[in-house]
Amino acid sequence: MKRTVVINVVGLSSRLIGEQTPNLKRWISQGQLATIEPVLPAVTCTAQSTYLTGQWPNKTGIVGNGWYFRDECEVKFWRQSNKLVQAPKIWDVARKIDPSFTCANLFWWYNMHSSVDYGVTPRPMYPADGRKIPDIYTQPADFRPQLQAELGQFPLFKFWGPATSIESSQWIAESAKWVENRVSPTLTLIYLPHLDYCLQKMGCDVKQVSQDLKEIDDLCGELINFYEERGVQVIILSEYGITSVNQPIHINRILREAGLLQVREELGLELLDAGASQAFAVADHQLAHVYVNEPTMLLRVKGLLEEIDGIDWVLDETGKQKYHLDHERAGELVAVAKPEAWFTYYYWLEDQYAPDFARTVDIHRKPGYDPVELFIDPKIPIPQGKIALKLLQKKLGFRYLMDVIPLDANLVKGSHGHLPQSPQDCPVFITHQSHLLQQDTINSVDVFQLMLKHLGREMIESPL
Repeated sequence: MKRTVVINVVGLSSRLIGEQTPNLKRWISQGQLATIEPVLPAVTCTAQSTYLTGQWPNKTGIVGNGWYFRDECEVKFWRQSNKLVQAPKIWDVARKIDPSFTCANLFWWYNMHSSVDYGVTPRPMYPADGRKIPDIYTQPADFRPQLQAELGQFPLFKFWGPATSIESSQWIAESAKWVENRVSPTLTLIYLPHLDYCLQKMGCDVKQVSQDLKEIDDLCGELINFYEERGVQVIILSEYGITSVNQPIHINRILREAGLLQVREELGLELLDAGASQAFAVADHQLAHVYVNEPTMLLRVKGLLEEIDGIDWVLDETGKQKYHLDHERAGELVAVAKPEAWFTYYYWLEDQYAPDFARTVDIHRKPGYDPVELFIDPKIPIPQGKIALKLLQKKLGFRYLMDVIPLDANLVKGSHGHLPQSPQDCPVFITHQSHLLQQDTINSVDVFQLMLKHLGREMIESPL
């Protein structure tokens, strides 16, 4: 079996490969690049689960980065248990064929309580006093203290939020090297999220993100050299391409104004009451699952959505089947934004009633994805001073609210989730094993078999 590493450079597309990425450009020139036709929605959890199983969302159950848990009447995003993925993963299939096969998963999602041999993933600690402390979860468990003793604490606040930087991707890369030096897995999966941040903040103007492109290119060059020197095959791929947007769609506000969405007041602020609503939307970048709790309202909701400026498609049962989203976790309807638009989760009609977590980085309480968490509120006169004061409160052991996130969705300039109009904005699959990649365009489910083929001939005819 041939040892292989898969480096997932989030947001990488053909449009971004050029003068600012000399290492990638040179490495690609020696191999072959194929465009991946992305799965719908083209978002992290769905794309990764499709790659790792070779199955569509209607088989994996991963219909987005989050969904409505109907039996709990709660929206939950960024869950971490691998038990949520309802199909065998590549390491399960490979291990059945060759019991000596081992796999390391470095930060690909659903990386907790998995059957993978080695795993490292972010898992903050949340003490009762309200603090959020950076930490990781590892398999085996004793990797956790060893990794953080050698590499330092995982830079969680550089991984997501206004302070995002190349540091988090560098830490992940170093953790991959650490694992390789100790256990030399057959297959290593590495997640490098750096481009995801700048492209959502600034859009796809290469000039504006040139420094970020250089940083990720340098890191990729370093990893490629490290693995190739050890005789490990390298695959570089991405989950989606990011395109420029200029139109936020407040879909839940529209449903509320139509009398379909209900809120609950707590301490003078409003919380979405999903279970009491006739209809509400779970916004996830350029796709929104619309859950219709009252079946008699389905046609009314569909008609309402079709009239919203910025919505491209409204998928009913037939439409969901076409795009492999016919799963019980999906909404009764699925709205897909136009290429220049994206969905907010906002459901309040006046900002004074927004919940306290709306102005913080809080990926678990928000009933939808919020890219505005990448920004510090420009209305704060001296943001560094406010942040310093909050951190002082934290050090002194006081409860505090890091309420520095704006409520202005117009700040977001890039998004993903829809199927791109141009191949240049699609995700990519790049390899030096050109004989294994005989097409210029592949489908998302094809990535699974391509990874198996890189591992060895005996894997090619493997059953799922």
